[in-house]
Amino acid sequence: MSSPEPERGTVRRLRPRYAGANIRTWIGFKTFMYLAEEATLAWFRERDLGPQTLYHRYGLGLEVVDSSVQLPAVLEVDDEVEARVEPRGPGRFGVRLHLRRDGQPVTVLRGTVTVALVTERGAPAGDPPPALAPLVVPGVAAVAPADPPPPAAEAYRFGWRARYFHCHYSDRVQHGSHVAALEEVVDRFLADRGLSVPRLLAERSWIPVVSRARVRLLADAHMDDEIETTFTVTEIVKDRAFDGRMDAFATGPGRDRPRHVATARILHGYAVSAGSAAGTLAELDAETVKALTGGAS
Repeated sequence: MSSPEPERGTVRRLRPRYAGANIRTWIGFKTFMYLAEEATLAWFRERDLGPQTLYHRYGLGLEVVDSSVQLPAVLEVDDEVEARVEPRGPGRFGVRLHLRRDGQPVTVLRGTVTVALVTERGAPAGDPPPALAPLVVPGVAAVAPADPPPPAAEAYRFGWRARYFHCHYSDRVQHGSHVAALEEVVDRFLADRGLSVPRLLAERSWIPVVSRARVRLLADAHMDDEIETTFTVTEIVKDRAFDGRMDAFATGPGRDRPRHVATARILHGYAVSAGSAAGTLAELDAETVKALTGGAS
């Protein structure tokens, strides 16, 4: 097999999934991150190294281990984006999503996606690894930061069990499931603090806006593990947004000590959807800040 061409990028046209349009016809941050993942997979598929080939021929599981996105503009459910993917180092890709709106080019996502090729136990493989052998690892922990920052002691906590539909390759919890967990834990946290999405929509016409998010895997979590996801607000940014951190810990049979398996950051604010201030960012008043921070100054 010939070596892939790491210097050459990939361009694909993609549309967001209808399931991602939850507030009016705007697409949420989770679907943005899924589009970045899909664009990166296209780079591999273009070189005949899609997940199916990697698994069945080489015994490797293609896993997104880190995805970081900035979202400078709105994406609508009927928009079609041009996705550009450029290699930036072993397993690391720059991703840009562009579209044309009112005849003008608009960038709706700038980000990076990092992947690893995990050796899958019991995979039906017979050939040696391809030219991407430097990306091959025994598990996600092999490419995780050596010493991630410790999580906050006081944080909102939400537990869930890793079901088969959260996993890849019959075993490992996939990156996209932790992206979904980030979305859910933020929603649950806000409701717990009296700031639920339906309440703010009804009372203030505030619409959730995420301008930046990053989800990193730190270790393998496995099917049927119990996962505790925590969330805390770390900073109020110019009274217009809050920066928050998620961490995920897994326990399972023979693995009773919780393992730190994922961490994430998110910059979350609100846009005003009605009235004279429609289209602007909402200011977080003192009452809202107090609710978000638990009364911390």
